[in-house]
Amino acid sequence: MANVAAGCQVSRRKVLAGLAGAVACPAFASSGAMAQAKPVVNVTLSTPGSAGSIWRAAISGLDPSLSSSFDINWVAGDPGQMQVQLAAGSLDVGVFGAIGLATLARRGSDITLFGPALNNHGRIIVKADSPFHQPSDLVGKKIATQPKTTETYQQARVALSLLGIDIDRDFETIFGPPTANLALFDRGDVDAVIIIEPTATRAVGSGARELAKIGDIWRRASGVDAAPFLVGLAAKRTWLDSDRALATSVARLFAAANGALRDDPKLFIEHAAEMGLRPKETAAINLLPGRLADVYPTEWDRSVWSAIDRQIEVAVKLRLLDAAPDRPLYDGLALGRA
Repeated sequence: MANVAAGCQVSRRKVLAGLAGAVACPAFASSGAMAQAKPVVNVTLSTPGSAGSIWRAAISGLDPSLSSSFDINWVAGDPGQMQVQLAAGSLDVGVFGAIGLATLARRGSDITLFGPALNNHGRIIVKADSPFHQPSDLVGKKIATQPKTTETYQQARVALSLLGIDIDRDFETIFGPPTANLALFDRGDVDAVIIIEPTATRAVGSGARELAKIGDIWRRASGVDAAPFLVGLAAKRTWLDSDRALATSVARLFAAANGALRDDPKLFIEHAAEMGLRPKETAAINLLPGRLADVYPTEWDRSVWSAIDRQIEVAVKLRLLDAAPDRPLYDGLALGRA
């Protein structure tokens, strides 16, 4: 009994001191406080300079009822870190593309896509006065693009392959992050860059020219009319199965955030700093609404899943993947209109 009393005194001091995580004795526990406890979802936070970096700001402006049943803990990390964090369990929700996830699935990973994130926003950028006007004009030239492990590179490789262009064979390619590649481009060290938004808009705002969109190349060459899927929300299957209602709520929240960005593109100007643009980059900032709204999908249904299946089919046909995974990469549960 003495030990129990002492334990209660320690717990009482912790409660009175407001220490997080303290566990009170039954006599002092608040049933109301316990009832108000909400699950915390660890979600990837994209670094500035990537399209997903606006999500936190966009979500903060939504109706609070959309996330009233859970809290988000944003976990910073680049794509490589995100994969490790998700596999290790320190991250509940990340983003994955079809080709990269197919590779992991064939190795036994249970990571599954369960909601919308981003459409393909890879752009081929050249100097305004360059003689290049179509991707084939760049054969034999020096370009910079993201690392081979990124979905941006992998999907660019698939799309350009449909035009008969092999990035590894036909270009002199330098790999690096978007901002570093843009610096190479600005110095004239490369003839073109394949970069993502909003970095592509920064280049155009500074006077560069957009030669092509990877998503448009994919659509025309593949015959797929659906929006060019880049990445979706992803989680380990065990996490999805542990609380399907929570996972659906997270997916609906991101769909709503994407919908807000599409419906009110001025939000890109309002949150340009979160995306890594500096205040003096006014030309680029003013271009954001017209260039980025269609990057943010709201649908998660059969049309999206068919586009994912088609990406895998083409990648296998072109021998960019050894084979298709033996399971669907997506959950197959439609969100409906968010």
